[in-house]
Amino acid sequence: MQVVKLLRIHQYIKNLFIFTPLFFTFSFTLDKFINISIAFILFSIIASSIYVFNDLMDVEEDKKHPSKRFRPLASGKVSKLTAKILIISLSTISLITAYLLNIQLFTILLVYFILNIAYSLKLKHITIVDIFVIATGFVLRLFAGSSMIDTPLSMWIIIMTFFLALFLALAKRRDDVLLSIKEKGTRKNIDGYNLEFVNASIILMSGVVIVSYVLYTVSQSVMDKFHSENLYLTTFFVILGVMRYMQITFVEQNSSSPTKIVLKDKFLQVTILFWIISFTVIVKFL
Repeated sequence: MQVVKLLRIHQYIKNLFIFTPLFFTFSFTLDKFINISIAFILFSIIASSIYVFNDLMDVEEDKKHPSKRFRPLASGKVSKLTAKILIISLSTISLITAYLLNIQLFTILLVYFILNIAYSLKLKHITIVDIFVIATGFVLRLFAGSSMIDTPLSMWIIIMTFFLALFLALAKRRDDVLLSIKEKGTRKNIDGYNLEFVNASIILMSGVVIVSYVLYTVSQSVMDKFHSENLYLTTFFVILGVMRYMQITFVEQNSSSPTKIVLKDKFLQVTILFWIISFTVIVKFL
């Protein structure tokens, strides 16, 4: 059970971004769904190897953290040897399988793996670079999905995903800064951040996310692709979702885990569902 917990399966929700290229094609076939599901599984496996590696590198810091000290490695319930075996096994299985199936997917997974190893070892301690690495990981998920259905990515999808990921990463950093202020545990990856900088950056990125989405919905290429001039109406739910996340971040002071927020917050879940429904209805019927 502790080994399974170490894999952080709940974090796989992030890998749903792999399905984004399929959603925006509105060309759903069983073959495409199976292929993109394979990409999801392989990406999840290699992501778990990274989570284990990151926990292994952060054992001493996690022991001082109010909640992370209960993680399998920090608590001593899983040995470091077991963690090393998992890292090698999971990454090898994912990369070899991807190599046999799709060389482009293999390349993307390899880049993701190397980038995140570098992040765990050094890059997460470099201010601003750390959140850019996180955002790049989300963009790589898009390319992973695209590679398996042979569909080129729109520049708009790449831009919006990158900005949204920056917004979420900044909100997470804010929680780290608050913990440091309360002296409940200091982590190296908040060096160079303070509350004023993070707050201003979150507000900036929230505006950028919304504006980029608006520009996407009114761009001529998108209107021609979906044969509709009404996609701008879905901006209502994007603004609603962004404002709710900011409320959770600034009012409820609870932005430590974007994954857990999405899994638990009913308001966000309903907002995302209505965005999907409204987008689909407009494309298909309006």
